[in-house]
Amino acid sequence: MTAGPLFVGVDGGGTGCRARIEDASHRVLGSGIAGPAALRVGIEKSLGEVQIACRAALADAGLGEDALSSIHAAIGLAGIGRQGALETLMQQPHPFKSVIYTHDATIACLGAHAGRDGGIVIVGTGSVGFAVAGDREIRVGGYGFPISDEGSGADLGLHAIRLALRAYDERMVGTNLTNDLMTRFHSDPFEAVAWMDKATATDYASFAPLVMRHADDGDSIARRIVRDAAEQIDELVRRLAECGAPRIALLGGLASSIEPWLAPDVQRRLVPPEGDAIDGALHLARHAKTKA
Repeated sequence: MTAGPLFVGVDGGGTGCRARIEDASHRVLGSGIAGPAALRVGIEKSLGEVQIACRAALADAGLGEDALSSIHAAIGLAGIGRQGALETLMQQPHPFKSVIYTHDATIACLGAHAGRDGGIVIVGTGSVGFAVAGDREIRVGGYGFPISDEGSGADLGLHAIRLALRAYDERMVGTNLTNDLMTRFHSDPFEAVAWMDKATATDYASFAPLVMRHADDGDSIARRIVRDAAEQIDELVRRLAECGAPRIALLGGLASSIEPWLAPDVQRRLVPPEGDAIDGALHLARHAKTKA
């Protein structure tokens, strides 16, 4: 038996959703995963994935589904900054004792710096710069693919496909990267067009590992794409520093692979994260429970 309040932290991103349940002593009881929960998939589907992840965490903890009604939740969701999104979320029914919704960047920043002031740049399916400095929250970029999220996995994939089509037309010299990409579409540009009609940011980001691998192997087009992406990440880091972020951590699925491509001055500014986004969500849930 677990005495005292229980907390669940949820990180709902464009690639997947993760949940972790802890008790009042910070003891991990269980964790679970689910599919993409960014709000661009729709609020109903997003919250559905959140509940799938939470129920998987309950099962891992050996708790019944009815235990959700006694758990304090903090849920970070990609895309919550969209107009009206938070207000709509707050109107939705939920199974928890209490719930807080916030941006996935907020929980990532809290986790990275153990609740202290600092900044993060997330480089995953999307990209965003976010910082807490005193009583200010600073956000840079991250307005959604394809109009923003520069340097992200989705952005890498978009540029790679665009250049592969140019190479197919012989408007530029192709490389192993462009050949591999066109092979994925059976060397038929209209198959790429049909794919594009239904493709999500997550689908575009699925090509990012291929781009990074070819860049590391010296492919000229891949290196061009990754250098451009790294410059965008450089800008995010520098802007957060200008805004007063005392420390900045690089996070996300592409963080480790893009970091060697960043400018030397940017690399010197970076610090390793102290925790992950779920740590940040759990910090937020506990803080809210204390204030209640």
